[in-house]
Order: sequence, then structure tokens, then C-alpha cells
Amino acid sequence: MSRQLNTTELANELNLSKGRISQLVRDGRLDGCFKGDGRARRFDLVSAAEKLGQRLDPAQMLGNGAKTRRSLDEIEDTSDDDAGKPPRDGEGATLLSAKDPSRYELARTQELEERARRARRQNESEEGNWVLASEVHSETARQIQMEIASIESSVLRGGARRIADELGVDFKEARAILTQVWREYRGQRSEQKTAEADAATLSPSEDEVDF
Repeated sequence: MSRQLNTTELANELNLSKGRISQLVRDGRLDGCFKGDGRARRFDLVSAAEKLGQRLDPAQMLGNGAKTRRSLDEIEDTSDDDAGKPPRDGEGATLLSAKDPSRYELARTQELEERARRARRQNESEEGNWVLASEVHSETARQIQMEIASIESSVLRGGARRIADELGVDFKEARAILTQVWREYRGQRSEQKTAEADAATLSPSEDEVDF
């Protein structure tokens, strides 16, 4: 959202007088760039600048924090006259240049990057290019549990019945042996697959679109 300014603030930002701003309003040259009347009138900085053919620097568009940063830059520029002078007592410390990124600018950049990532994720999701890992995990676990239940209720039971009928052994004993072998196998495979998942890395294509 663009900055909302009163007449005095707008005049300062655009290097114009308050009288000139009032004249532009009367002439209709700022129509659509403000809301309210009189002292309650608030201007949209970006819209007003575009109407008047002026370009704004990033500091003006980001707000008061960036405006303060611009003031620091101006202070740095005026201090160039002191370059080369020997430091006074206690001035031996090394200072960062005022033109280095401020905490405000770094935080603002991080916020904009995160917004871009969120928008990209939303677009990819709407286009069906990927789904949430949590949903995949939940559905996969459900399918595996259904398959295991089918094996234990149908396959092992049917195998035990055949062994009992063909070899003349007790059905319950045959089923107990098959169930024990199956569960030992399940435990071993579960450990192996867990280790493989922990050691897995992104493929080149996954790494390219990693968020």
C-alpha cells in the first residue's frame, strides 16, 4: 500500500509548496490521488507522483523508516568534507558506512522475498504441480495400513489354511508361524525404509524449485 500523506507531507516529498499542491487540486490535476477534504485530505504518494510525472526513489515509497535512512545518507554526504582529517580523541573506532543496508532495509527485503515465495507456492499449488507433503504422507500411510490389513486378514489366513490342508498340520499353528515371520519382516523393512528416508536428498529438479 502506498503512503497516505497530508498536504504538507506531500509538498515536502515532491519538493513543491503547499500552495502549489492546493492549486493542483483545484485544477483537477490530482483527481483520483486523494480522499477527504480540507485538513482531512490524504494523498496517495505514488499516484500523485505519477500524475505529475515525478519519479520516486525507493526510500520515498517504503515509508518513514526508509525516509530516515535517506536522511542518514544525506548526513554521510555532508561529512565527506572531514575526510583525511586526523581523528580526535576517542575517534579511532571503525564505523560502518551510512550507505550500508540498514536493519529496516534488510527486514523489508526479507519480507518482500517471503511474499514472492508465498505467491509462487500458491501459483504452483493452483496449477496442480505439487501437493502438500503432509497430505501425501497421510494418504500414503492410509494406503499402506489398508494393504497390511489385507495381507494379515486374507493372505496369511489363506496361506495357513492351505498349509494345514495340504500338509495335515494344525491351522492355528501354521497361521501363528506365518504371522510371526511376516511381522519380523515388517519390522526389518520399516527400519530400512526409515533410514533411507532420513538419508534422502533433493533431486536436481526438486532442488531447482525448492521453496
